[in-house]
Amino acid sequence: MHFELVDIQPREITFTFEPRKQSSCTIQLFNKTDKHVAFKVKTTNPKKYCVRPNTGIISSKSLCEFKITMQAQREPPPDMVCKDKFLVQSKVVPEETSDKDITSETFSKDDGEYVQENKLRVILVVPLNSPELSPINGAQSHPPNFESSPPKCLEDLSGGEETQIPQQKPAEEEFKQENQEEPVKAKHVEIETAKDVEKVEFVDEINTMKSKLNALELKLSEAEATISRLTQETRGSAQEKESLQRELVRLRSRKGVRKVQVGFPLLYVVMVALISLALGYMFHRQ
Repeated sequence: MHFELVDIQPREITFTFEPRKQSSCTIQLFNKTDKHVAFKVKTTNPKKYCVRPNTGIISSKSLCEFKITMQAQREPPPDMVCKDKFLVQSKVVPEETSDKDITSETFSKDDGEYVQENKLRVILVVPLNSPELSPINGAQSHPPNFESSPPKCLEDLSGGEETQIPQQKPAEEEFKQENQEEPVKAKHVEIETAKDVEKVEFVDEINTMKSKLNALELKLSEAEATISRLTQETRGSAQEKESLQRELVRLRSRKGVRKVQVGFPLLYVVMVALISLALGYMFHRQ
């Protein structure tokens, strides 16, 4: 079990949805360790969100914030339920590491170092002045601050690249431009980032299975050690029993010899007595 590197607040990303208006949410990261920690933010839908900054270094026992901006949307999703997810990765790095040194390879698990991964879901709520006020996804939340102007860059969290937006465009024109984009390319980016999050869930399941397997192997080793000990004790008991049986046979044989040795002098005495009586009888007749 690994120690938690950073504390994330809030644990859910809440946006107040209004058609053709942006909405923002600020997430705080607190470094709980005595070392420098690098972080990176990814999402399953990089075309829809802008994260500033999406990477960074947090000093020991320090607080860092990043801001997530949801781009203006023409219509809300069905039932106001958003299936987008965010992934926050954090890892201990050397003190001399800078923001420019952070890449996707920084959070690779191939080197065996621990990478903390937290999944955050997106919750949409309607404005307070809306007649259809109701919290979405079963959570009541206060609306975050709005931003009237679009961000200067739209970050692709799957690769860390930035697409510069030279000037602000009307919402209607933005939607036209989005509709003219190649759907295959957008879908490819979304699939890649979605696979990244699914990969984390799969890795978590594998780690859980490995932990259970290690526990079973430990119990199996203990059982084998117990069986080996009992087997040795059984062999020792059998050898001790055989030794006792041999000793018993030896004692019985010695007892038989002693009986023979004790009986021989008695017979001799009886014979001598009979001979004496016979001789006495013969002398008496004469």
